[in-house]
Amino acid sequence: MNTSFYPTISTCDELMQSIHQLGFLPLLESGIPGFNAEAMVDDECRYVALPDGGWDWPLWKWKGPVVTGGDCVYGKFFAGKAGFISREWWPDFSNWRRSMNPEPEAGSVEEAIVSTLRERGSAITRELRSACGFTGPKMRGRFDAYITRLQMACRIVTEDFVYPRDRHGRQYGWGWALLTTPEGLLGREACICPRTPQESHDRMAAHLAAILPHATDRQIQRLLK
Repeated sequence: MNTSFYPTISTCDELMQSIHQLGFLPLLESGIPGFNAEAMVDDECRYVALPDGGWDWPLWKWKGPVVTGGDCVYGKFFAGKAGFISREWWPDFSNWRRSMNPEPEAGSVEEAIVSTLRERGSAITRELRSACGFTGPKMRGRFDAYITRLQMACRIVTEDFVYPRDRHGRQYGWGWALLTTPEGLLGREACICPRTPQESHDRMAAHLAAILPHATDRQIQRLLK
């Protein structure tokens, strides 16, 4: 259910506008009541299970067009959960997060993932896992943890979503994130911030406090850490 603090979202364009207006927008539950895209959408845009076993969820389907629109960045940025950050706020967000998570060490799994994406441009997780040698049993969960940490560190982001197709050519399933580096998605200049990491942090904290008047400082810091 929406509240007066946030915009109401009923179309893909309105989702884009909300991201631009707020600067930061978790996709699902964020720890701050009402502050997520799922809570802001109109009732008719919520998840619906269909009688044939399928589903309809406009918000989920809007992610691709929003991400490829070029005005925001999408990834697991909020306590390991997915969300959007506007292009305007990305330099400060990545500046702060990268200051706490230095460039991956040479020879590490994280370095192999980032290097592979720099070389290839983009890849889905399954392709990255194979390219980095994580092909044995029970490797998927371990590799996904590396991917999440790199997204939290603002080293990799989502470029688009890829969906499998049935024999009739129709898309199905939840789709796979097509991963890339922020520099590959936005360009190097868009990832440069003129402020110190602490200045970026303080600027973001002040902005979030202004748009989240009911949130505690602890809740805001949890979004940023």
